Order: sequence, then structure tokens, then C-alpha cells
Amino acid sequence: MAPLAAYSSPQTLPGTVSGRVGKLLGLTQAKAMDDIYLADQISKGLRAASADALSAILGKSSVVGPLIPEATLRRARKERKPLSREMSERLYEVGRVIDAVSRVYHGDEDAISRFLNRPHSLLRGKTPLEMARSSSAGADAVINMLRRAESGFSV
Repeated sequence: MAPLAAYSSPQTLPGTVSGRVGKLLGLTQAKAMDDIYLADQISKGLRAASADALSAILGKSSVVGPLIPEATLRRARKERKPLSREMSERLYEVGRVIDAVSRVYHGDEDAISRFLNRPHSLLRGKTPLEMARSSSAGADAVINMLRRAESGFSV
């Protein structure tokens, strides 16, 4: 989870969600990353390196298999083609959740891992990572739960 260390010093992070999520997905560009650039990258298909970037944070077993089939990732690498839009959107949704939880826990890797992998009663016993991988609505549910916690509501 080394890429999360930047969250301990928020002033070093990009100021936008798209900038932070893009960084988590290993995207780079000369100017500041904005929503439109990120949306274009996802619609065209992210590179397999984006799955590798999330694997470096979550562990390969949390990304390859549960999020992206290993054969799909292998084929994208071999053919040097981008991932499908669907696979790219899955990576993006999990990236959004990682960004949100990393901001709440200020990059504390142990706390982030515990939160992502522990079943939660507000998620009907599912883990936040399971919810994030399930759909964009699942990712939204986790992010909304984190926002309520930041606002002082008990979660």
C-alpha cells in the first residue's frame, strides 16, 4: 500500500478526486488531470498497468480474479491493447473507494486495510471492498457511508 503514504500529507495530493484516482490508477500526464481526461481514458480503456497499480495497493489477489479475470489481463498485456470499458470502470470504482477511505484514514495502511476487508453491518455484512467491486452503486454506498462518518454520524 505504499502509494497511500501521500494521504498522510494531504497538501501533496492532487486537489481533485479525478486527479487522486488517476494517480492511484497509475495515469500520468503533463497537466493537471481533470474529470474529462479521466472519463476519456476510461471510455477508451485503461492500460493493464492500471490493474497493476491497484494490485500494488490492495494485493494482486484482491484485483486479479475478483475484479478482472486473469485471462483478460494477460490478453491485454500480450496484445498491448487497453482493457475494455467495463473492466476500466471496475478499476475506476474501486479507485474511488480507495481514495475516499485513504482520505478518511490519512493514509494509515493498516486502518485502510481493516476497513476495506472487514464486514460492515451498514453494508449488510459485506466488506467495503466487496461492495466496491460489485458495481458503481456499491462503490457509491461505501463512499456515502464514509461521508456520513466524516460528518460525525455513527457508522
